Order: sequence, then C-alpha cells, then structure tokens
Amino acid sequence: MPVVVVESPAKAKTINKYLGSDYKVLASYGHVRDLPAKDGSVDPEHDFSMTWEISPDSRKHVKAIADALKEDNALILATDPDREGEAISWHLQEALTKRRSIKKDTEVSRVTFNAITKDAVAQAMKNPREVDMPLVEAYLARRALDYLVGFNLSPVLWRKLPGAKSAGRVQSVCLRLIVEREMEIEAFKPVEYWSVKALFETPRGQTYEARLVTLAGKKLDKHDIANATQAELAVQAITSRALSVTSVEAKPAARNPSAPFMTSTLQQEASRKFGMGARQTMSAAQRLYEAGYITYMRTDGIDMAPEAVMATREAIKNRYGAEYVPDSPRMYKNKAKNAQEAHECIRPTDMTRDAASLKLTDDDQRKLYDLIWKRTIACQMAAARLERTTVEIGSDDGQVGLRATGQVVLFDGFMRVYEEGRDDVADEDDKRLPQIMQGEKAVFAKQSFKDQAEKARSNDAQAILSENEAVLALQHHTQPPPRYTEATLVKRMEELGIGRPSTYASIVTTIQDRGYVRKDKNRLIPEEKGRIVTIFLLNFFRQYVGYEFTAKLEEQLDEVSAGSRDYKDLLSKFWRDFSAAIAETSELRISEVLEKLDEALAPQLYPPREDGSDPRICPKCGVGRLHLKTSRTGGFVGCGNYPECTYTRPIAGEGAEGEERLLGMDGEDEIWLKSGRFGPYVQRGEATPENKKPPRASLPKGWSKDDMDLEKALTLLSLPREIGEHPEGGMISANFGRFGPYVMHQLPDEAKPVYVNLKDPNDVFEIGMNRAVELLAEKRANPGRRGQAAAKPLKELGEHPDGGAIQVLDGRYGPYVKWEKINATLPKGVEPADVTMEMALELIAEKAAKKGTRKKAPAKRKTAAKKTTKKAKAD
Repeated sequence: MPVVVVESPAKAKTINKYLGSDYKVLASYGHVRDLPAKDGSVDPEHDFSMTWEISPDSRKHVKAIADALKEDNALILATDPDREGEAISWHLQEALTKRRSIKKDTEVSRVTFNAITKDAVAQAMKNPREVDMPLVEAYLARRALDYLVGFNLSPVLWRKLPGAKSAGRVQSVCLRLIVEREMEIEAFKPVEYWSVKALFETPRGQTYEARLVTLAGKKLDKHDIANATQAELAVQAITSRALSVTSVEAKPAARNPSAPFMTSTLQQEASRKFGMGARQTMSAAQRLYEAGYITYMRTDGIDMAPEAVMATREAIKNRYGAEYVPDSPRMYKNKAKNAQEAHECIRPTDMTRDAASLKLTDDDQRKLYDLIWKRTIACQMAAARLERTTVEIGSDDGQVGLRATGQVVLFDGFMRVYEEGRDDVADEDDKRLPQIMQGEKAVFAKQSFKDQAEKARSNDAQAILSENEAVLALQHHTQPPPRYTEATLVKRMEELGIGRPSTYASIVTTIQDRGYVRKDKNRLIPEEKGRIVTIFLLNFFRQYVGYEFTAKLEEQLDEVSAGSRDYKDLLSKFWRDFSAAIAETSELRISEVLEKLDEALAPQLYPPREDGSDPRICPKCGVGRLHLKTSRTGGFVGCGNYPECTYTRPIAGEGAEGEERLLGMDGEDEIWLKSGRFGPYVQRGEATPENKKPPRASLPKGWSKDDMDLEKALTLLSLPREIGEHPEGGMISANFGRFGPYVMHQLPDEAKPVYVNLKDPNDVFEIGMNRAVELLAEKRANPGRRGQAAAKPLKELGEHPDGGAIQVLDGRYGPYVKWEKINATLPKGVEPADVTMEMALELIAEKAAKKGTRKKAPAKRKTAAKKTTKKAKAD
C-alpha cells in the first residue's frame, strides 16, 4: 500500500480514516532536518552550501517511513499546503534518498489539500504533482538569511552589549517598532483642549446632546478651545443666545461585512475579542484544522471556493431567512503579492455546524471556531442598512453653532451575527436621536450635566457647568500613541510588508522569550535590553533593521518562490554588504560603541531641565557627569563619579520604572529603594570602598515599588525575624529567601536547619509560635523529595499521545508543564488555569527539541578509551 506522510499524528489519524486500509499514513512530526546550531552550517565561500542534520527526535520517524517503504515502493508527501509544508516534503525526500529508501523506481508524488475533509483529501489524491522547487528555494533562502544574520550579528551583540542575547532578520525589525513607539510615548507632550456640549429637550419631552462646532462665527477645530478661560466664554456664548434647529438631514447609509479571515486578521481579532496571543491563536487553529473543522490556517488569501460560498448562502437562508442573503455572492479579492501563498481564506469546512453543534471541550478552540464561523457567515450576508441623521443648531446672529449626530439601524443584515472589533475607541456618533423638526426652538433641558461634571473632576479633569446645568465644558489632554498589542503589532507588520502570516506568532513570541519585550495588560513594553539592542542596530546596522529594506527583501523572496529569481544570487548580494558591515563593527571597542550610542540617545537620555541646569550633571552628587552604561540586564544611565557616587537610572528617563528613590532617614542612614538585576530592593546607606555591601533586602512577591515607604523598608531590613525559642531548643526565625518566604529552625542534634516555605509573604511578619512549631513538625515528619512534600498539581491535563500524564505544577521558578522527564516553563503572562492540552503539547515539543530529549540507549560495553567532542552552540 502507498505510504502517505503528513506532519502530525492527529492529522495522520484523521486522514487514515478517510483513505482506508489501502494506504499507510505516517507522521513526520514537523521538520525532520535542520541546520546544526554551529558556525559553518551555511557556507558563503562555497556557493552557500547548507549542511542539514536529522534531529535526534526525528530519526525514529524517518526510520518508520523508510521501513514502510520496504513494503510498498510508493511515497505520497501530503504535508501542509504552504512553503514550510513544501520544505518538509523536500527534506523527507532528500533524507530518504540519502539513506537509499527512495530508489530510482520509487514513485514519489506531492499532494496538498486546503481542508482535512473526505472530499478534499480524495480530490487531492487525484491530482498529484512533484515537489515545488521554487517554493523550496524560497524556504532555503529565508533559512540561510536568518542563519547568516543570527550567527554573525548575535556574536557582535554578545561582545559589544553585555546582556544582549540575539538578533534576527525580522525579529529585530519587529523590536524596533515597539521601541520606537515607546520613545514616541516618552517624547510626547500633552496639549490641553476643551470640548463643550449642551443638553436640549424637544417639544415632545425627549432629550438629546449637541456639541459646539462654531464659535464667534468660526468653525472650530478639535483643539481650538485651549484653556479654561476660553471654555468659560464658550459656555456663556451658548447660554446667552436663543437657539433653534436650522437643519435636519437624514441620509441612508450601508455597512458591508468584513472579508473572511486570513492568518493575520484572525490573530488580530482573537487578540481584540479574547486577549489571545498570536501563538495561542495559532495553536488552537492548528487543532481545529487537524480535526477537519476549518480550512488551512496559515494563509494570506481571503477568497472562498465557489462551493463554500454557495454553502454559506444556503446556511444563511436556512438560519436567518432569505432577506439576509444578498442578490449575488460577495467576492473578496486577494491582495497577497505572493501567489504561491494565496490559499483560500480560513473558514469552517461545514457551514451548517456552529460551535454549539461541535461540542468542543477546549475553551480556546470553541471560542476560535465560533469566531471563524460567525465571520464566514457574516461575510456572505446582506449589508446593514442605516439612516444617519445630522441636526444643526444655531443662533440667529450666526455666532454659535452646535451639531447633534446619530443613526438608526433600519435592517441589521450581517450585524445580526458579527461585528469586527476595533483597536481604537469608537466615536459616539451612532447614538439614536429623538424626532427633531427643523425650525423648532432648541430649548435647554431640565435634566442636568451635574453627574458628568463630578465624574470628570473625580478623574482629575476640570469641568465648567453653566448656571442652568445644561451646558458643560470638559477639559481634555491629547494622548500619546498607544503601545502595541499583539493585534496592532501584527497589523503594522502586515502594512509594512514585514514577515509573512506563518511567522508572526513566532516573531512576537521570540522577542518576549529573549527578555527584550514584556507584555503587561495585553500591551507590549520594551525592556531596557531591548531598547539598547535596537539603538545599537539602528546606529551600526541601520539598513538591516530598515522597514523598506526588510519589506523589499520579502518581495525578492516572493519572486524566488514564483520562480522568477535565483535564490543564490539573492544571498550573494545580501552577504556581500552584510559581511562588510559585520567586519567593520567587529573592530570597535565597547567604549566606542557606548560613546556613539550615548551621543545618539542624548535627546532622550538628557532632556532639558526646568531649572535650566546642565541635564548631564548627576542630580545626586552634583559633580559627576551622566553617561550611558551597560550591564547584563541592559542599558542604564550612571554617574561618571563612580564609585564615590552610585546614582543610576533607566534609559527611559527620570521617574521611569527602575529609578532609585530615597525613602527617608533612619538615624544617620539613608534608606534607598533601588532596582537591580533581580528586581527592586531596599538598601541602608550607600556602597563605598569601606562598605562595599551595605544591608539590603529584596521586595517580596506581591509588594509594589510604588507602595514602598520608610516604615516598610525598615521592616524588611530588620529581617530575619526571631519568632521565639523552640520547645526543644534553638531559635525559630522567619525571612525571605531565594525561593520565597520561609521559617527556619535547627535542633541541637540536627546536622542542618529545616526550612518550611510559607505561602503568604505577610506570614514572615505575622506567623506566631504555635503555627511555626506545627509547620516544622509536619516537615520533619514528611520531608518529601529534596526536603519538601511532593507538589500537588495545579492542573491535570490528561494523557500524552505517546503515553504518560501531563500536569501543570508550581516550581521554584514558577509554574511549568510536566510530562515524564520534560519540564517546560510556562511563557510569561500565561496562567496555569489557562493552559490547554494543545498548548502543553507544543511547549513539551519545543523543550524536547531544545534538549534533544530521547529515550536512553541501552548501556554499551566499556571501551579502552573514550572520545569526546564538543558541539558548538549558539543562542
């Protein structure tokens, strides 16, 4: 029987069911070969030859496929229908040919299907082809470029910027976007402006709001009312005049549905609506695809197959009625430049099945399928019909004009099912207005704006209320551009033409894993090391983190995949200039690099001071000059008068997170709040040549820097706390350690102390004698593994496909997923309760790949001598 190879065991199981016993379906478990993580795997001196290596975990899978080919001399490569899938098929063909499992008479064919359904698989088997080599060459070019950049630029970072981990061709450009947005925010100067609105009442007793748009006969722009004095005059101008409705204009309008999902828009919408990261979204989508519920999820196409369009229209008619089906099908034009990757949109394979009918148990999969189903249904529904009304109100002398706007939904159309989320704040122009007649008087309402004025004041904004309380002026300030979310970052990268749909999730994950960026409340914030790496690259490798350069390179790679460009020629031109830039920068000393970065960053690092003094003079000692410095945790500004002066602050500027702060005095000692490599801490006095290690204490977990005061600092510095004498002898004490809060005691006959971890940091200061003795007795009675009781799982996920339970546990370095001997730490921001089986399997696979985990080989006989080799590793 022919051997069919797909990527995952879940997909293999589903396809085997469709093909029946006439085929043998096996999984490759993703990529079977990769470039060894050592220098020389891509050799520019020998026509960019590439050395490939089968990973330890993949050897058994390749062997299984090779063994199956002994029984049948036909191989069908059915990996995913994109560039990565094409590359995996090519790798398999090359690896099997090298081990002579593929012979001259072996029939090798390539098939692709956009959905794992019986019809799609059967149709694919009728249309075999050869491996698409232009698509493979585009993959080879990308892989070589990423390798050359990573293995040549990263060592420069390591040598010149302590703490920098790596640089990547696309990840560095992505990081630049986040860093430059943060610098925009820091440089932003808010501008005050005021808005004025009035509350009117119709003769029929209904109220409506109108905003001031004309004052002193001049049309107002948003920021024209600049202060409270002008706002007060505007309020008086409105209340002192008789006003009437000068015009009422109602216009019909239509709103059309959004196009069906492609990879980037799915990631954006899942982030907006559910707060799901790109990686989390793609993991859930992968499982839905492998189960046969949706079409292939890595695509930049938005077109739908004709049969899918007709099925969707039929589903709309049956569920919502014929009036929701437009007269003709909606056709969405694919905007992708690269035709090779222009697959069909992401849609359900069966439009009659909604999320409820599938009975999905995984929360991520259920939410994502519901989103995809609704978006697909909506994209073929009739437009929503609206009526937009604009009411103009003015004074007889033309000096004052106000406007009220609103809309009425006459027919909801696609909005009955789905509306796309927004990244920005929606305006208020969609309020429904009461019946208002042209020519009638605009009478101030008896109702009041008093509550709105008080609410504004409680939020530290000024408010001016007219005497009749029907006119309100509110103070506003312009806002800086918002930090990127994963959704808006993906959108921006797509707009710039950087990266491709299949890479967005891994890029955003990588810069967080490197510690260059952290995610806080779904917003991406650059860490100091991320800033310093970006500034370094902008000054010494500006071309290679340029938006236009990166986008143009993507276009050239697309030309390779289309067969219109030679990939080795592309690599040769890139390497010629890039290697020269590497050689030039390698000669620089660290001091020269810092000097240049200090100069480049001067406007941000040393902004003018209000008192006009030199912004580079140390604010602490008043003698030393401030300079840019680096450490393993990133860049910072420090006093040049070190070690006499130890002033430091982050490069984000005064008041930014990490700045040291004097909390007060304890006798003659200054008590400082500082930030170090391991987080914030309090310190008594300053480090001096005579006192190199002054007393200090780290802030416990859950303690905020903003809430720290002198009393709390002195409490921390007084630790360890003596609780009391144990009944059997020896003092019991409480303190904070490397692994959190604890109580400690040592009996006279014990070789070493006994430690018991405490759950609540406050217990260090509050735990009493009885409780401490009880905890110590329990620990001595049941020491457990490594002196601790066995950890209770935070969550049981079930059985691994290869056998063995998967659990989420709480470890000394945070929560992690455990399967057999593999422990995979949860990514930052992921709560244990949110971990799904799919996410766990992905984390386990990644950790296993990094460790090269495999079953232990049988013991071999001892030989007279052992040979050892050192394998070069790269980050």
